[in-house]
Amino acid sequence: MEPPESITLDAAEKIILRWDSTASEETRDRMIFEGDRREVDQYLQAVDEIQRSMSAATISDGDCKVNSAIQIAMARLEDEFRSILISNTSPLETDSLIDPSFSTQGSSMSEHSGEFEEYAEDERMLRQVGESPKAGESSSRNSASYRSTNSIRELDLIPAEAIYDLHCIAERMISAGYLRECVQVYGSVRKSAVDSSFRRLGIEKLSIGDIQRLDWDVLEVKIRRWIRAAKVCVRILFASEKKLCEQIFEGLDTAIDDACFIETVKGPAIQLFNFAEAVSISRRTPEKLFKMLDLHDALMNLLPDIDAVFESKLAESVRIQAAEILSRLAEAARGILSEFENAVLSEPSKVAVPGGTIHPLTRYVMNYINLISDYKQTLLELIVSKPSTGSRYSGDQTMPDMDFAEFEGRTPLALHLIWIIVILQFNMEGKSKCYRDLSLAHLFIMNNLHYIVQKAKGSEELREIIGDDYLKKLTWKYQQAATNYQRTTWVRVLYCLRDEGLHVSGSFSSGVSKSALRDRFKTFNAMFEEVHRTQATWHVPDSQLREELRISITEKLLPAYRSFLGRFRNHIESGRHPENYIKYSADELETAVLDFFEGYPASQHLRRRSQ
Repeated sequence: MEPPESITLDAAEKIILRWDSTASEETRDRMIFEGDRREVDQYLQAVDEIQRSMSAATISDGDCKVNSAIQIAMARLEDEFRSILISNTSPLETDSLIDPSFSTQGSSMSEHSGEFEEYAEDERMLRQVGESPKAGESSSRNSASYRSTNSIRELDLIPAEAIYDLHCIAERMISAGYLRECVQVYGSVRKSAVDSSFRRLGIEKLSIGDIQRLDWDVLEVKIRRWIRAAKVCVRILFASEKKLCEQIFEGLDTAIDDACFIETVKGPAIQLFNFAEAVSISRRTPEKLFKMLDLHDALMNLLPDIDAVFESKLAESVRIQAAEILSRLAEAARGILSEFENAVLSEPSKVAVPGGTIHPLTRYVMNYINLISDYKQTLLELIVSKPSTGSRYSGDQTMPDMDFAEFEGRTPLALHLIWIIVILQFNMEGKSKCYRDLSLAHLFIMNNLHYIVQKAKGSEELREIIGDDYLKKLTWKYQQAATNYQRTTWVRVLYCLRDEGLHVSGSFSSGVSKSALRDRFKTFNAMFEEVHRTQATWHVPDSQLREELRISITEKLLPAYRSFLGRFRNHIESGRHPENYIKYSADELETAVLDFFEGYPASQHLRRRSQ
């Protein structure tokens, strides 16, 4: 296109006045930059001539007239600037910008209240953590293009032709001293566009107080949504707005494009980060830990991008806010872990779980620390001090003790997880005293310790943190509890099968008191039936442990019973009604033992071998 011919000052003034927005409704409604390109160039040339004349020293009497013309021109250019921005602004297709890799497989744990009043057995998905998009990845969109800088993806928000026109207008407004008006118009239009994108991303205008009053279930969903949205906002939306400012105000002044950028996004950025800030200072309860860590990890990953996008001096407050929130989230995570330890220690329920099975608290705590191990890398950095226990609590009967020397060289995180298991054991030992039957108390301890070991072994991360040496110690403890159960239950039963007290003075071979023998068989039958009646209602939920315990019982019971029966059967069978005394064969006892630890209803009867 050929450059337009030069024009005189009078001609320039006439062109400016012809497009005076206040002159007529037709002029006000018609936009120069929507019409013929020649008219656009002519108008810009007229503005240039007026500005050139204003700077010339020869102007004196015409100062007022020229000043009026430049004011009219600036008012018109302001309208044109606004019109171009609005007509070329369209909402981002935010759904297409959220990469599928943002959602990952979640870990599961039981849902429980923070104070452990109620326990749910079912496990469900607890977290979804978004991952950073890979550099160079694209998302489907209509006509937007982008350039990739690590994880930042800058979209072209406005067509190049419109950017050129905006640059031409901005250059003239700024040179005429209308910088503030230019920045305000730009900021108001683009901020509306950012607000529209926020709404599409589900970012609500909530105060910190509003957020803290939300129920946790509601807030949990909003946190997941915020993590996804924050990645889009920082890496795409804010970055693209910064790029647009640089394009429009290129070559004018670095401070100007920074000012326009901050005018546009500072309010939305504060709104975005206020959400994370509200969560970071909310009441610390155990169920919040993992979402706190999700927020921490998301913000930690975003921090380099925040520093890059908000690098200017004017944006320093945004960088500081993000860094402070990250610090508060870290402190909140440490505080919640401490609160969790105290909650496990002081969990008050004193109602014995039926059948001595695994206590819901044990399930909850092990699921909880299992999930903690999934955040190992983050927590290794955040947890820097050992638990507040050990030697200073020695002698305090209301507190367990932990010898840190035994775990020398372990990370603070490992010490905290081991400490949680220690206080869980301490709590279970207290709850075992709720059982009046000592055998059932031992079985309860065995079940819970076995569950702790199995859950720890089932998680590679947790096993690595806790260490095999400590797991061996726990294994020995549950095996000892199993031994204590057998000793408490079966020593008195097997005592019935001893020879002592059955022989009368005289010949050893024939000197058997049939009366004492009959009483011995009756006592054995009664004791075994009582054990069967009660222990068939007890429950060992782990099938392998249940089978091992039954085998151990039969290996002690059956040889002793067969031997006793072999030695004294003839003395009973030679008398009247032997079936009243020898009620069970060894095989029938073995079959009956299969009922043990199944958790049957109390009405279940003793199995008998089919005749």
